[in-house]
Amino acid sequence: MSAPACTPAELMVVNAARLLREGDVVLVGVGLPNLACNLARRLHAPGLVMVYEAGVIGAQPERLPLSIGDPCLAVGALSICSMYELFAHYLQRGLISVGFVGGAQIDRYGNLNATVIGDYRRPKVRLPGSGGSMEIAAWADRVYMMAPHRRRRFPARCDFITSAGFLDGRSSRRARRLRGGGPAAVVTDLALLEPDAQGELTLVALHPGVTIEQVQAQTGWPLQVAEDLRTTQPPTREELETLRALDPQGVYLG
Repeated sequence: MSAPACTPAELMVVNAARLLREGDVVLVGVGLPNLACNLARRLHAPGLVMVYEAGVIGAQPERLPLSIGDPCLAVGALSICSMYELFAHYLQRGLISVGFVGGAQIDRYGNLNATVIGDYRRPKVRLPGSGGSMEIAAWADRVYMMAPHRRRRFPARCDFITSAGFLDGRSSRRARRLRGGGPAAVVTDLALLEPDAQGELTLVALHPGVTIEQVQAQTGWPLQVAEDLRTTQPPTREELETLRALDPQGVYLG
């Protein structure tokens, strides 16, 4: 039986969810990362501890929360604290396993731009900015990113670094004494990228039917390819049915 058809957004969410492990403490954002975490908790990581920026620890929402302050997050949660306490006493203290971040640009060292396109003083586009992503990228044990794989989104160097990846390489990040482990993976609608020993994003997996040439054409630097390049497994029927039930109106899945 052939794999069920899925959209690019569904493909990204399913593959992001598969990266999460039982017992992870995840600082969850809105949008597609929100779906990925809730999908993982329902399927293979029931002990996943979801933390929302508004200050909700151990959220167990029965429906998909529409924002970090959705009242459904409070029901059954382990704890509720202020946003300051969350960032100061949980994130900076080293209690967050995973952070999910996203933005307009991701460069070859996993730096992320959510501030401006073009020159900062005279930008072509002004974007929403950091929110909590700067701190999440600095302090979470590992960071996952999700983005459609388009050349304009993957330049060799971000126009502005909102959230630190490996900056100019792993030694550069260490020199700035950022405690978190930095980017662990970037999930796109074409492939999976992971940092190599120097911190440069490397192609480690293709989604079914995608070629190396297609990924390179949508990447703004000469992309290194892992020797053991693999192909991801297509989303299962259970994964897609569970995911679609989480977002039946297509608020995030479109």
